[in-house]
Amino acid sequence: MRFWLVKSTVLAAALAAAAFPAPVALAQSKSQVHFERGRDSATLSGTIRGREYADYMLRAKAGQRMSVELVVDGTNGDGSAYFNILPPGSSGEAIFNGSTSADRRGEVSLPRDGEYTIRVYLMGNDRDAGKTVGYNLTVKVQGGAAAAAGGGERESSAERAGQGKFDATGNIPCAAAKGQPMGQCAFGVARDGGGSATVVVTLPDGRKRAIFFEKGKASSADLSQADGNMTFSATKEGDLYKVQTGNERYEIPEAVVFGG
Repeated sequence: MRFWLVKSTVLAAALAAAAFPAPVALAQSKSQVHFERGRDSATLSGTIRGREYADYMLRAKAGQRMSVELVVDGTNGDGSAYFNILPPGSSGEAIFNGSTSADRRGEVSLPRDGEYTIRVYLMGNDRDAGKTVGYNLTVKVQGGAAAAAGGGERESSAERAGQGKFDATGNIPCAAAKGQPMGQCAFGVARDGGGSATVVVTLPDGRKRAIFFEKGKASSADLSQADGNMTFSATKEGDLYKVQTGNERYEIPEAVVFGG
């Protein structure tokens, strides 16, 4: 069971699938993404309504960078269309949550070969009232496999976290529900260096939450549609990161991410 880091690694579905059940809705459509010969990108158009979602699949290799942009193109509602990027084998857990991106753009670095899924969906009143949104989706994949200094590919922090190979463990302040007082939760952290790391927190009810850091910034968490509230926010006050994932709250000291 493994986790993958957003933008520097990818969250594997095995552990997250056990903690978070897959959404019950069926995809509106499934399409393969194909690049024309000599090109590294493609733009696709579609329409989505209410609680439907559309999946776009493509194979990519470890070390490549995938960037995605969604542009709304006509709606009878608010145009609240977003996309998530799902790793190979995912049952709904995302490595990039597009609803956290103000400009509907996202980029991730891929740590392994496999078929990735870009899932387009609606939120808010557009989803609940069955509104229709048209969109253009641009997908780009660049680069090749990254090699470790000693030869071969280096396991990402999220891969090591998923295997329980932590650089440090301990407890941090946390709250699992809205309005709940802060308590203590066990954590493990695997570090890539330079402020990039995967922090896995075990909540009092046994659920696990992975929080991803890149270059000293809390970038995302392993939220899925099954969580209901997929909002993510993070601030830094002095040497303390204050992270909110849905209704959960965490306070993570800078030393957890950087070491020392």
